[in-house]
Amino acid sequence: MSTTGSRGTTTPSRAARFGGDLVVESLAALGADSVLGLPGQHALGLFDALGRSRLRYLGLRVENNAGFAADGFARLRGTVAPLLLSTGPGALTSLAALQEAAAASAPVLAISSQIPSAGLGGRRRGYLHELVDQQASFRDVVKSVHTPRSASQIPSAIAAAWESALTVPYGPVWVEIPQDVLLAPTDVPPVRDLRAEPRAVQPRAELVAEAAALLAAAERPAILAGGGVVRAGACEQLRELAELLRAPVACTFGGKGAFPWEHPLSLQSWLEDRHTTEFLEDADVLLVVGSGLGELSSNYRTFAPRGRIVQIEADAGKLESNHPAFGIHADAALALSALCRAVPQRPADGRAEARTAGLLKQVRERIDSQGLELEQQVLAAVRDALPDESPAFFDMTILGYWAWSAWDARRPGAMQSAQGAGGLGYAYPAALGAAWALNPDATGAAQGESSQGGEVRAGSPQRPVLAVSGDGGAMYSLAELATARQHDLPVTWLIVDDGGYGILREYMTDSFGAATGTELTRPDFVRLAESFGVPAVATSPERLGEDLAAALSTPGPSVVVLPAILRMFAPTHLGHPDS
Repeated sequence: MSTTGSRGTTTPSRAARFGGDLVVESLAALGADSVLGLPGQHALGLFDALGRSRLRYLGLRVENNAGFAADGFARLRGTVAPLLLSTGPGALTSLAALQEAAAASAPVLAISSQIPSAGLGGRRRGYLHELVDQQASFRDVVKSVHTPRSASQIPSAIAAAWESALTVPYGPVWVEIPQDVLLAPTDVPPVRDLRAEPRAVQPRAELVAEAAALLAAAERPAILAGGGVVRAGACEQLRELAELLRAPVACTFGGKGAFPWEHPLSLQSWLEDRHTTEFLEDADVLLVVGSGLGELSSNYRTFAPRGRIVQIEADAGKLESNHPAFGIHADAALALSALCRAVPQRPADGRAEARTAGLLKQVRERIDSQGLELEQQVLAAVRDALPDESPAFFDMTILGYWAWSAWDARRPGAMQSAQGAGGLGYAYPAALGAAWALNPDATGAAQGESSQGGEVRAGSPQRPVLAVSGDGGAMYSLAELATARQHDLPVTWLIVDDGGYGILREYMTDSFGAATGTELTRPDFVRLAESFGVPAVATSPERLGEDLAAALSTPGPSVVVLPAILRMFAPTHLGHPDS
């Protein structure tokens, strides 16, 4: 039975089940407890079914922000983040976020509606939101595309997409379902028995044996640990192997927290430093694990190794993609565990630790010689204010670039940024998604209710998350203050207001002598946040630590605005955009 809506659309009655029900039932059967997204006209059948399910829903205000939120959720949970979107403009607006998820190997399962089936097949029928080939817009971004064209195909398509997202390399996938399929009555039984079984990539025994022999014979072994170590949960294996080999370890920006920051063998993450680059170049055997040695991890492609590289990588497309190596296509945890069993214990004579300490001393002396006390003071204040168990999300902003090198994450994956694809506006919505993932009791206001008064209801989440943006990047995400308030998400947003696109201003001034298009008119961020019912404060470098700690300890969302012009540390190589 159905009824006709005011615009002539057919609306299913609530007595039956429909295609949309199969979507949410399939997600729940695969283990989802939450979805994120934004409704639209063609997706109403999906959202109607969502409203009758037990899945928690975090609704964002802009589709690209919803995609970033799903990315943050996936990174913190380490599993699939379902993202629900509408057709055409709604779907396309998510592309930049899905590009970041692809670059960062975040398993986002994007499910969009599509125009009715009668409009498909390459003909232009004049439907609202119509694209001749919507899938084509996503094929260069996502891992796989899945297109159920009948209700009975939906569970299998969702399961295949889920498995694809979690098959290494992790990444975003795309499912699109026509409007009429979502609204169609179905006699398919409720979905309960649905499985997705991604398989880990096992290392080949002969490759492990050869890599172990190379590492055991090395006089100056070193390790570069990337984000694949964190995603594989291989941090303990990494530490064990480093201690067996007495091998110093550097972490890429995506591998933050993979190795303890203050460990005697920790080179930390100063990859934009020529001293660190030379240290890694000097290794006679460099083990690169969970990294493709891309632009940032290779110090803007200035890295020129003189020794042998052993590369462990779950993404076969990244093996030897930038440097010749002895390649092992394998899951990082499995390969590192096998190497730990195969390499002998090296005597602890203190030489590796001394070389590590010497490198860090060179880095500190270089930074300290550049008059960057303000920048170091600000970053230290932020680090001191943030609880160790809380993650930080950084936008593409000067303080974020400092954090790539200088931030002690203290936990695997506890610092995240948009350094994969490099789009603006990542930090705040990703932090909202992370807070949603970390605080499963968060429900926020009911649909249609307001939370403007700033009250904190019983059961509100208490585990804070930090987002850091510049004023330029913050303008991409201001609408999500409403999301934070509606759901009382414990995200503190630090906005460093330097009057424009600060890093671009610096790049252009250094390269061309003047900057164009970088200066911005901004709102009063404090008053704007308060208009959403979000408490906010303007701070100073001297008060930053105190104000930020207070905001982080207060339940619910908050904003801290720091007016300051920060500078990057000077480049030590050719090829960087600011050189």
